[in-house]
Amino acid sequence: MTTVIAFIFMFGLLVFVHEWGHMIFAKRAGMLVREFAIGFGPKVFSFTRNETLYTIRLIPAGGYVRVAGEDPEIIELKPGHHVGLEFNEFGKVDKIIVNNKSKHPNARVIEVEHVDLDHDLIIEGYEIDDEDERLRFEVDSKAFFIMDERETQIAPYDRQFASKTAGQKAMQLFAGPLMNFVLAIFLFVILGIVQGIPVDEAKMGEIQPDTPAEEAGMMANDEVIRIGDNSISTWEEFTSIVRDNPGQELDMTVLRDGKEEAITVVPREVEAMNQQGETILVGQIGVYQGFEKSILGTLQYGFEQTYQITRMVLTNLGMLITGQVPLEILSGPVGIYDATDEVVQSGFMNLIMWTAMLSVNLGIVNLVPLPALDGGRLLFVGVEKLRGKPVPPEKEGIFHFIGFAFLMLLMIVVTWNDIQRLFL
Repeated sequence: MTTVIAFIFMFGLLVFVHEWGHMIFAKRAGMLVREFAIGFGPKVFSFTRNETLYTIRLIPAGGYVRVAGEDPEIIELKPGHHVGLEFNEFGKVDKIIVNNKSKHPNARVIEVEHVDLDHDLIIEGYEIDDEDERLRFEVDSKAFFIMDERETQIAPYDRQFASKTAGQKAMQLFAGPLMNFVLAIFLFVILGIVQGIPVDEAKMGEIQPDTPAEEAGMMANDEVIRIGDNSISTWEEFTSIVRDNPGQELDMTVLRDGKEEAITVVPREVEAMNQQGETILVGQIGVYQGFEKSILGTLQYGFEQTYQITRMVLTNLGMLITGQVPLEILSGPVGIYDATDEVVQSGFMNLIMWTAMLSVNLGIVNLVPLPALDGGRLLFVGVEKLRGKPVPPEKEGIFHFIGFAFLMLLMIVVTWNDIQRLFL
C-alpha cells in the first residue's frame, strides 16, 4: 500500500507540474484554457474555477491542458439552426441554448441566419413567429453555449491558440517540459538542505546492516584512499572498482580519524542490466555516499544534478535512436512502478531523488520532435515561423494522429517488456 500511495503521489506531482506550466503560460498569453486534466478517460472528480474545468480522470497515463482552438470547437452554429438567447444586464447575449429550449422559458428563440462568434461576436436571425424583421444581437465575449444543460464558454478568435504569435505558442508548449526541469532542481535543492551535498571524495555515509561493508568493519566517515595499488580520490573511482569486482576480495586503505586502516571487503554479487539490455553481475558493498552541509552549495547542487541527469538521459536516448542499445531497456508505467517499489523500501530521500530523475526524463521525452508530443508541436510552430503562415490544421491533425497511434503502440510494447521482466 505504501508503494501505491508513493506512486500516485509521484505520478500526480510530475503530471501536475508539467500541465500547470502549459496552463499558466496559456493564460498569460490570453488563451482560454477549457480543461486542466490529470489522467485520461472518465472523470473521477471535477470542479470549475476561473473559466477552467479541473478534472482528475480514471486512467493514470498522463494528463493534458485543453486550450481553445487547438481542437475543433465542440459546438458550431450554422444558418437555419433554432437557438434560444438569454441576455445579461448590458443587453448582450450571455447564453446560447442549443437544445432543450423548453427548459428555458425566458429565452428568446430565433432562427439563425448569420453568426460570427470569432471576430464580430454577433448573431443575426429571425424570431420563429416573425420572419419579416431581421434581428441583430451582440454576444458577450464570455457567453456560454448550453447543450444538454451543460455550459461551454465560447472562444473568440483572440482567445484561441491559433491567434497568438509563434513565440507565445512556443512558450506555451515549452512551458510543460520547462516546469519538469524546475521541479527537478527544486527537489535536488530540498535534498541538499535536508541531507547535505554529496562530497567529492570516497567518504562513507551510512553503512547498511548485514552487508559486506559492515562485516568488514567499515564505519561512517571512513574515506577510502586506496584499493590495492590504485589511489582513490573520488567517489566515482571507488564505486567503479567495487562494481567491476563482484565476489572478489578488495584490499582497501581507509582514512579514519586521521589514521590509515587496512580493510578487506568482498563485494556482493548483484544482478543489473547493462546498456545493451543484458543481465550482468555487479559488485555492491552496502554503503551510501558521504554528505556535507553547505548553504552556498545547495542551489549549485540542484542545477548540477539536473544537468548531469539531463546529459545521461540524452546520451541514452541517442544510443537508443542509433541502435546502440535495444528497445527492451525502456520502461513504461509497470516498470516504473516496480522500480518505485524498490526505491520506497530504501527510504524517503531516495524517493525524492527518483522523482527528480523521472521529472527530468519526462521533460526530455516531451521535447522529442515526435507527433503528439510537445516537441512535435513545437516543430510545427517552427515551420510556421519559417514559412510565415501556419500549417493547415487538417494536415497537422493527421500528422499528430499518426504519431499518437505510434506512441500508443510503443507504450504497449514497453509495457509488455515490463511484464516479461516481472514474471519471466
